[in-house]
Formats: sequence, C-alpha cells, structure tokens
Amino acid sequence: MPTVIVTDEIEIIGPGRGRGRGGDGKPPGGDGGGGGNDGGAGGSAVPQRTYITGMTVALGGILMFFMALVSAYIVRKGTSNDWRPLEVPRILWVNTAVLILSSFTLSFSRKRFLQGDKPAFRHWWLVTCALGFLFLVGQVVAWRQLANAGVFLATNPSSSFFYVFTAAHGLHLLGGVLALFWVAVLPMRRLTQSTATTVAAMYWHFMDGLWVFIFLLLLLGR
Repeated sequence: MPTVIVTDEIEIIGPGRGRGRGGDGKPPGGDGGGGGNDGGAGGSAVPQRTYITGMTVALGGILMFFMALVSAYIVRKGTSNDWRPLEVPRILWVNTAVLILSSFTLSFSRKRFLQGDKPAFRHWWLVTCALGFLFLVGQVVAWRQLANAGVFLATNPSSSFFYVFTAAHGLHLLGGVLALFWVAVLPMRRLTQSTATTVAAMYWHFMDGLWVFIFLLLLLGR
C-alpha cells in the first residue's frame, strides 16, 4: 500500500510538469505573450519596443544632420558678401499646408486602427500616402519655377542652401511615403502592424515638423 501511494504521487507530479510546462517551468508556447514580441509564427527574436527605440535613435541622427545644415546656413549667411535673399516660391505655402494636413489624416487613420476599423484605417493611411506624394510633386514644381526664373543650385549661396534643404528633406520624406505604403499594403513579417503603424507615424510627424522648421527658416532667415 505505501508503494502505491508513492507511485501515484510520482505520476501526478512528474508528468504534470513534464507535459504541461517546458523544461524551464514555463507554459508551452513561449513567454505567454509578455515581452512585447511579435505574435507571428515562431515569434520575433527582437522585442517590438526595440524598433521604437531604433526609430528614436534614427530620428536623432536625422535631426543632427539637419541642424548641421542649419548651422552652416547661418554661418555662411553671416560671413558672406555675395549673399542675395532668395524669393521663396509661393507654392511652398501650399506644400506646407498639404504636409500638415497629412499629419491629421495619419492621426485619424491610427485612431481608426486602434478602434479595430481596418477598412477606414487603410483608407486614411493611403490618403496620407497620397498627400505625401502630392507634397513631393509640389517641391518639384517649386524647383522648376526657380529654374525658369534662372535660379539654380550654383547661382547664389542662398539658392544653394534652398536646393540642399528641400532635396534632403524630400529624399527623407520619399522614404516615409514608401514606408507608409508598405505598412498599408504588404503583410507584416517581423513586426506587428501595431508597432509598424507607431514607428511609421513617429517618422512621418517628425518629417512634418522638420519641414515646418525648414520652411520658416527659408522664409524668415533670408
């Protein structure tokens, strides 16, 4: 009889731990959903918060790059005898309004996403992509207007900085447009869609604010 009791305890305790939990005492299937990893098959080895941290660091690097350009702009303007103020094309006002509007449509899209309304999310997300593309087209129009007026990259230091500022920002924004389109259309693999929308929105709002700063610099710092 004592032997039977011991055997029963072994059968209850041993198989219960071996089959219900992994070798480390955790439930089967990983960490039970904690840690912020991707919920896809097999899970991502990189926590989702890592992507947000990486984007924050990247935005810091972009900000340093543009602040270096701003410093060069201020120094060159203050020490130059050949600096001639550049008349900013009026279409930049329209471009700025379009980009600010895109931030509102992006925020509205993310709100729909958090409410679980996927069709509305995708609609307004793609509207943001279209507005971003419209902004880039407007920048090209501004360059053509300057070229038609005889103002080119090497015409004057002020025009050189105008082309450099707008081209550098335009390239970064183009990357943002492609990222937004990717989030809306292509399936997520290593990222959850929630994290992807968060990271893309961080980048887009930063590019929006950066352009407003550049525009005011070019407009008021002539």
